Amino acid sequence: MTTPAPATAADRLLAVLAAFDRSAPALTLTEISRRAGLTLPTAHRLVALLTAWGALERDTSGAYHIGLRLWEVGALAPRGLALREAAMPFLEDLYEATHENVQLAVRDGMEVVYIERISGRSAVGVLARVGAHWPLHATGVGLVLLAHSDPAVQEEYLAAERLASFTPFTVTDPATLRRMLAEVRRAGFAVSDRQITDDALSVAAPVRGSRGEVVAAVSVIVPCVGARPNTLAPAVRLAGLGISRVLGWTSA
Repeated sequence: MTTPAPATAADRLLAVLAAFDRSAPALTLTEISRRAGLTLPTAHRLVALLTAWGALERDTSGAYHIGLRLWEVGALAPRGLALREAAMPFLEDLYEATHENVQLAVRDGMEVVYIERISGRSAVGVLARVGAHWPLHATGVGLVLLAHSDPAVQEEYLAAERLASFTPFTVTDPATLRRMLAEVRRAGFAVSDRQITDDALSVAAPVRGSRGEVVAAVSVIVPCVGARPNTLAPAVRLAGLGISRVLGWTSA
């Protein structure tokens, strides 16, 4: 993957960091240079700077990895480690009540990104992993986050030329999705039935910040056969409410 040469010094630093991803967690200097669109001397200088600061680390083979200093800074993000720590007791309670997959997610632009997950050995298989991005319309957490986004964000999302479809049950019709989003706001939870895989159903509820804004969503994923969303919803909503209160939100 070769990118255009970054224009500014800040762009070049960010391009070095952006060269790393889940498919390439360890890179040589030459690979960083190519993926960042930089000359080798420029990449060498910037990598040395980032390594000295702690944003990158070099292993015994000579490959570079993201460093702990960058993780420490990232942990300060309100939608990162702090949110996960606040949520974990409630995610664990939800897991103990269901022994199914429990997930916590936030919106990243026009996608949902999973930031925590608890899975049981006998739970239905899911494709989502921590750090994975998925379309908003096809997941329970995504429907919650989209339903509580600004109307302009919703319209931009629904105006996309083509929404991704994963199973015959994935809803991609904008008019149908608008009705679903309205129902999510009315009911206080979302149901995604066989939209990612044809054997799973998820029930999701919002997590609110101190001002009442929806900052995340929590969900439980169960086998679709015999699933009773309305029975699961109270437990999922309770988890979302508990996390919200830890974050400082108090309902009227």
